[in-house]
Amino acid sequence: MAEPLSAILITYNAASLLPECLATLAFAEEILVVDSGSQDASCAIAQAAGARVLHHPWSGFGPQKQWAVQQARHDWVLCLDADERLTPQLQQQIQEVLRAPRYPAYRLPRCNRFMGRWLRHGEGYPDWVVRLFRRQHGQWSADPVHERVEVQGAIGTLTGDLLHESALSLHDYLHKQNHYTTLQAQQLLLQNRSIHLRHLLFSPLWRFMRFYFFKRGFLDGIPGLVHILIGCGNSFLKYAKAMALRRQ
Repeated sequence: MAEPLSAILITYNAASLLPECLATLAFAEEILVVDSGSQDASCAIAQAAGARVLHHPWSGFGPQKQWAVQQARHDWVLCLDADERLTPQLQQQIQEVLRAPRYPAYRLPRCNRFMGRWLRHGEGYPDWVVRLFRRQHGQWSADPVHERVEVQGAIGTLTGDLLHESALSLHDYLHKQNHYTTLQAQQLLLQNRSIHLRHLLFSPLWRFMRFYFFKRGFLDGIPGLVHILIGCGNSFLKYAKAMALRRQ
């Protein structure tokens, strides 16, 4: 008999994304949605899909997800964002491993859609993320951005894709990246990290070489190039912003 599963999402004004995401989680014994004050129909959509909806004030990406994990009814949890969905292959693999789990956690290859194209190289794929885990062995980090699941024990690998709609538009994506680089700069300052000119110059350059050439991002055409160049800009901006904060 398979281990029961709680599928968990945190939401805020995600009504346009939720239906497709929730439809791919119908096999889970529980769908738990933790909302932080949506003004749209997010909560109503989740309830109509059979989800249990809880409300919790926003506490940051990692802490919010960890609070949600603690409210789950089952030990095995699958954490998704509203702009993610499981392929049928991944749904089947999750159900299979839960019949006899060999590891306390599993990583999934996330495939990012950008400028209308599913990226298959560079930074866009495989964007490995740990999302399926037994909650006694894993918890979300408190990082203000790019939070991750920290696991005690070995991590297994699934091969079915987790599809990620990176952003509804390039404008939205850039707005999000600007916010993320500010959070990263603040974190660098709190960690008292030394930041030098070489970080500004060589971090973006190395990132471009790594993802555009070594990881063959050029095979993803113009969307792949734009995606990588924005990532290089993020590398520059987080250090530039940290320098500016330190001077202030």
